[in-house]
Parts: sequence; structure tokens; C-alpha cells
Amino acid sequence: MTLPLEGYRVLDLTSWFQSVAPRMLGDLGAEVIKIEPRGTGEPMRGAMTQVRFEMGEVQRLPPMEHANFNKKDLSLDLTKAKGREVLWKLVEKSDVIVHNVRKKATKKLGIDYDTLSRHNPRLIYAVSTAWGSKGPSPDAPSYDRLVMARSGIMSIMGAPGTPPAYLNGAIADHMGATMTALGIVLAILKRERTGKGQEVEASLLGSMIHLLGMNVDHVTLINKEVPRHARTNTPNPFWNEYRCKDDKWLTLGMLQADRYWHPMCEILGLQHIEKDPRFEDIFVRKLHSAECIEILDEAFATRPRAEWLEMMGKEDIVVAPVNSFFDLMEDPQVWANDYIGEYEDPRFGKTRMTVTPLRFGDDVPSIRLPAPEYGEHTEMILNEILGMDWDEIIKLKEEEVI
Repeated sequence: MTLPLEGYRVLDLTSWFQSVAPRMLGDLGAEVIKIEPRGTGEPMRGAMTQVRFEMGEVQRLPPMEHANFNKKDLSLDLTKAKGREVLWKLVEKSDVIVHNVRKKATKKLGIDYDTLSRHNPRLIYAVSTAWGSKGPSPDAPSYDRLVMARSGIMSIMGAPGTPPAYLNGAIADHMGATMTALGIVLAILKRERTGKGQEVEASLLGSMIHLLGMNVDHVTLINKEVPRHARTNTPNPFWNEYRCKDDKWLTLGMLQADRYWHPMCEILGLQHIEKDPRFEDIFVRKLHSAECIEILDEAFATRPRAEWLEMMGKEDIVVAPVNSFFDLMEDPQVWANDYIGEYEDPRFGKTRMTVTPLRFGDDVPSIRLPAPEYGEHTEMILNEILGMDWDEIIKLKEEEVI
């Protein structure tokens, strides 16, 4: 198996869920070296120990594992001159460095672009910011929740009149990380053509605006927001969610609703309303959507979800289950396409984790290394990559550089 980024080395100075960006590069074959502050580790490692997820006698940190597999780990004190010298030596032997350190701290730590590009003019220097590098608040502190709020997504969650809602799962963080990874790959491609490195930036706010592009462009183009609709009165009853007899939900996605009206009436046993003048076409149904949805609610409540999905699948109806994450683990489509990988973790045994969902012919991103322990590969990196002898490494330990 040959993945696209095999042979490239990435230095990872990210923290929290921006660590997903270099992890994605690791999924695609790159050698990723995570560099954590000596003594403390990255902030998420410490914070997550306060809210450990318990699994019997086994304690795990899912956020850390999710964001950091396919990496090696080096502990290093960049506030010390010798720590910065170690970093600069690694920069000379690397292709990419990526971080989400606020700009005012980069020069102090010796990780600003001007400094690092002097050590390696071919370096791809990637920065993941919260708000973008310009404007009135480029260095303002942030977390995923704040970006979710500022991007507008919290204003469109839920039914009309409900308070703003936060969508769990670090969505803004993951969007920012994904755009950062894309920027790095494109910068590598440009370097292959020009021989020159460059600075790359992606922001969480910009990434969320990209994700919400259709909603944003409604405002830019026609000065109106995409409206929210209550489930019980959405204009198109066939673009809606329904609860089944077993309390599991499914969602219909038929924008061309008239095309499916006859087969749906047949499947649901609603032949008696097929010619009802209240529902004769999509325009009239919009005026009577609450009545139609009430009828559909009663029909769907008569069978379990699996039966409805089987029946509608035979008629090529546009439908999908509303999965819980436990349901997702049982969805054969997920496993057939390798969206979740499986590997043997030396600490916890057989482990399943999400991987970057791309395919390259028969080559599929996989989990080659479990998330590392803090500083796990420090000595190996210094010895094998930088060629330091053991006396030098011991001295760095004594001086509390590593």
C-alpha cells in the first residue's frame, strides 16, 4: 500500500482538536511528530484527565486518541534556547510544520515563519487560527463553541423560536482542521512545481462560513435568511423526520415530492388520501402540510423502522435512518467503506477509530500508530532523526529541555 504523503515529515505543534489536521496527514501516509510542551503536555491532555471516560477498569481519553493517532511524540521546552535549537534542527529535516499558537507567542517561541523558513526555505508553514490573521481580533482567544456562535450555525439549529443551540462534537474545530490539511496538501503540490515553501493559513471562522455557504449566500444574494421550520409544519412533508413503532426515527429527503406521492401512498397504506384535493401536488400540500404530516406520523407509527426501510428501499424511495452513534456502529455501509478503522492498541487491545474518509484505488488510509503517550518517542526522534548520541540526550534531560 502506498499512500499519497508517504515520505513526507510533518512537525505538529497543534493543540486541542486542531491536532486533527496533522493527524489527517498521518492517515495519508506522512510521518507526523507531535511536539508537546515539556512537563505539561498539550492542554487537551491535561484537561481530559479531569473528565476521564471510564470503561470498567480501563480509563481512556477518546478526544486525545481521536486527534493524535498515526503520530510519534516528542516532549520539548521551547521556552529554552536549546529546545528551540532542537526544533530548528527538526525543521531542517521536515517538510511541514503546523500549529495553532496565537501570533503574539510565535516569535517568543521561535516558531514564526521568518525564523523557521531561514532554516528550511522549502518548509510548508501552516497556521490554523480561530478568527483569521487580519481584522480587529485576530489573536482573540477562542474555542469551538465561540466559533460555532459567531459563524451563525447556532442560530439555525432547532425549530423557530427556540434558543440558540450548540451542536456537540467540535464541528468548527474539525472543519478548521480539515481546511488546514487541505491547504497543506495544496502547498506541497505547489512546492513540487516551484521548489519553494510558503505560509498557509486556515481559520475556524472561515471554514465554518464555507460549510454554511448556502445559508450565507442567501443573505449576500437576496438579503434573506434560510428559514427554520418546525417538524410538524414543514412546507414539504416528504422532507422531514418520522418516528416509527420502535421509537426509532427515519428521514425522508424527497425534494421532487410529486414523483414519490403515489408509491409512498401505496407503501404506507394511504391510498385513500392519494387523490385528496388537499394533497394533490406539492404546492397544495404546502398549504396543508400540518394535516399531511399528522397523517404520515400515524402511518409511520404502525411499523418498526427496519420494515419501513426495507419496503421503501425496494421502491427506490429517498430515505435514511436517523442513526444514533450506536446505530452507526451497526451500519454495514460504514464498515464496507472503511470509514472506521480497526487496529490493535498495545494498551487497550482491539480498537476502532474513525479515519480520513478517502480512497486511492485500493489504498485506504489506516491507523498505523495508536495515539502516543506523552513524550513516548523523544529519545528515538533525537537519536534516529537528528543523530544525537546518548550523552547529548542525557544532557538535554538533565537541563530539562526534554
